Amino acid sequence: MSEWTLEVLVVARGRPPLVDALVAAGFVVRLREPGEVGESGDDDRADVVLLAASLGLRRVSQLSRRLAELDARHSPLVFDDGDLSALESCVRAGFDFVSPPYSPVLLRTRLSSSWERSRVTSAGQRRAVDATVSEYERDLSAAGELQAGFLPDVLPKPLGWELAARFRPARMVSGDFYDGFELLDGRRLGFVVADVCDKGFGAALFMALIRTLLRHSAEHTPATRAADGASDLSPRLTFGAGPLLHAVEDTNRYLAHNHLRQGYFATVFFGVLDPLSGGLVYINCGHNPPVVVRADGTRTSLRPTGPAIGMLADSSYQLGKVFLNPGDSLFVYTDGVVEARDVAGRRFGSDAMLAAVRPARSAEALLDTVDDALRRHVDGAEQSDDITMLGVHRLAA
Repeated sequence: MSEWTLEVLVVARGRPPLVDALVAAGFVVRLREPGEVGESGDDDRADVVLLAASLGLRRVSQLSRRLAELDARHSPLVFDDGDLSALESCVRAGFDFVSPPYSPVLLRTRLSSSWERSRVTSAGQRRAVDATVSEYERDLSAAGELQAGFLPDVLPKPLGWELAARFRPARMVSGDFYDGFELLDGRRLGFVVADVCDKGFGAALFMALIRTLLRHSAEHTPATRAADGASDLSPRLTFGAGPLLHAVEDTNRYLAHNHLRQGYFATVFFGVLDPLSGGLVYINCGHNPPVVVRADGTRTSLRPTGPAIGMLADSSYQLGKVFLNPGDSLFVYTDGVVEARDVAGRRFGSDAMLAAVRPARSAEALLDTVDDALRRHVDGAEQSDDITMLGVHRLAA
């Protein structure tokens, strides 16, 4: 039997997104509610059986035994349908598992390997299958290392300023990224934090594309190129507005024209800083509002000035501006920070994050305070989303 015609039985409440991904991957899929298993006789026989982890370990074990009575050839796999703690319980109990990203290539490889393992009998054949899985894991690790190469080894450090970053992907590859680079012969500092709205290989590839497009466009747009909406900016801020606006618009237009069918888009915060005046001109493309924390403890959020990039080619983006004085800091983050959950499933949330964003003596100290509060909240729970934080601090005079 070819991997393209494998029959997969999915047992879950409702219709999980995995079903559509399996169909797209070329599998023949049958979906059953937990209470229906065993009532259809041969209809519940399949090459591969997938049980939703959210059913809970006790129910998964019961269903596994019931399915074994119908067909002892296969051991069911559990799949991640949003309840990570339930998935962990099943894995600790010895169940093999499938987890996102649910892309066609990865599903075909993973489930075909599982099916082949159920068919082979000799130790030599099993070693060959294990070698295929090991090769996949090596490829995944290499992809993570390659992606890490897109992140800056060292962030710029203009006189009187500090930048710091934290980056913790939930898996080996990530859809988050950050960047920091000089613009206009060092007279401006550009920095970006972005979050591709998906996970896995596809999001990581899209991340690399967006990072390259934004940076290349900003670095190669002359300061003299006009920026619509910059008429109310001071001459010093206008100087960096052209590269900023055109980098965002050009990247959005390219993605919407050439990659819309892939269904990826990204939220982006892109700022251009004048280190001498402390003036920051920025575009917030549907991103979580960064926080300006003043030396006296007051806070200001930088709300979106346009939509996420990659959705509509003719999207309009407005320029925002703010000044950072000596002792002020800027905290930029992705939604993995506020969405981080403890073992009981409670979110860290915006209120707790804002309470942790306090005046600091350095960019590193700012991130330390937020990160410490985040780790105390999570308290060992498994990370489910990428976490990225960037701190910008103007040293006190």
